[in-house]
Amino acid sequence: MSSSAFENEGSIPSEFTCDGQDLSPPLSITNVPKNAKTLSIIMDDPDAPMGTFTHWIVWNIPSHKVQFTRGEKFDFAQGRTSFGTTEYGGPCPPSGTHIYFFKIYALDTDLDLKQGSGVKELQSAISGHIIAEAVLMGKYSRR
Repeated sequence: MSSSAFENEGSIPSEFTCDGQDLSPPLSITNVPKNAKTLSIIMDDPDAPMGTFTHWIVWNIPSHKVQFTRGEKFDFAQGRTSFGTTEYGGPCPPSGTHIYFFKIYALDTDLDLKQGSGVKELQSAISGHIIAEAVLMGKYSRR
């Protein structure tokens, strides 16, 4: 997985954060296994003071959908984030530099999860169905 907006392990531009337009970044996925049925995305911040903070959860993305545009509106099921919403919520660290992981999972099945499910429900549902996975890591600091 990669983004045209930032390099892996690079700085996430502010337009994709709470300090900017809070848009989801453009993402590209390559080498999706041919036997994958769907993709799932989890974006989180393990540096959050109260434990891992979930910023974005999406599932049942068709496996041929490998390009996501800047700020794209999703028709796919989305889960409840740590913000309490069911949409992308960009980096918004209280202080210091935090790292953010965009994790993509290629799955051998469609998931039977209701809209608004949490990250634990998604992780449980994908267990045993992951064919491949990739991670894009970005950093963000508030000034």
